[in-house]
Amino acid sequence: MDMDQIRTFVAIARTRNFSRAAAVLHRSQPAVSRRVSLLTQELGIPLFERAGGQLRLSEAGGALLPYAETILAAARDGLEAVRTLDKGDSGRLALAIVGTLANATFTEMLRRFRADHPGVLVDVETGNSHEVGEIVRRGDAALGLRYIHDPGRDLVSETVMQEKLVVVCSPDHGLAGRRTVHPKQLAGERWVAFRTGGARETFVQFLSRTLAAAGLHDPEVTLIDSLTAQKRLVEANFGIALLAESGIEEETKAGTLKKLNVPALRASIPVTVVYRKNGYLSGAARGFLSTIRRCCVRPFTR
Repeated sequence: MDMDQIRTFVAIARTRNFSRAAAVLHRSQPAVSRRVSLLTQELGIPLFERAGGQLRLSEAGGALLPYAETILAAARDGLEAVRTLDKGDSGRLALAIVGTLANATFTEMLRRFRADHPGVLVDVETGNSHEVGEIVRRGDAALGLRYIHDPGRDLVSETVMQEKLVVVCSPDHGLAGRRTVHPKQLAGERWVAFRTGGARETFVQFLSRTLAAAGLHDPEVTLIDSLTAQKRLVEANFGIALLAESGIEEETKAGTLKKLNVPALRASIPVTVVYRKNGYLSGAARGFLSTIRRCCVRPFTR
């Protein structure tokens, strides 16, 4: 098994298509097919199978994939370590972040980092919490910012702040303007929340546990992927939501969203920075990690 075969296997696993994998690798499709064939012969078991005309990983391919991604990530780490010796404080830094965390605090992080490291180009990729963990795990980003700790033992999850959550509604909602709202008054309300990313802990599971603790069991929840779409639906009185306070500042100032004071639902959710436990952190990555810690001191303590 050589690096070309591993790279080819991972490209096909990610694209689920030989032609697209060939384009990603800048190789011909026959060359890609040949490498996978050689790897399959070496292992003595198929790595892919077709079902309903769709290419998918076999059981063996699924078992191999995380190890293959780890090998590629380690190879990138080695190259980055060597390049850092020559370039110093320059090059590129890849970050992954949950879209709703791209707020004023994150903007301040970028501003400070660019001032301290003007020679580093920063690439940012967004996703949900589960996706951010996977992006970092496979080495496509050095650092990730997500909600809640990643349960994988191969990642370090460091809590850097607690995001305050508030219940919001439309100005036209019957409870808007009340000084205090009891959970019983929210019975039967439709909630708008982020779509779950799988079996791992996500915001929607957090919401369910928070509501259950306040006596609101089995609420009606409409799942929406976009924070902007969630806010627009709440503004239209389609439902109510439990949202990060930092993400609704413009709307509450404009009066298009109203906060509900629900003492039983006062909550916060941990924001964590994640990076690979045994991965290499370049000088730029260590610098951004330090910037995260500095910028999050105030939000964490308020």
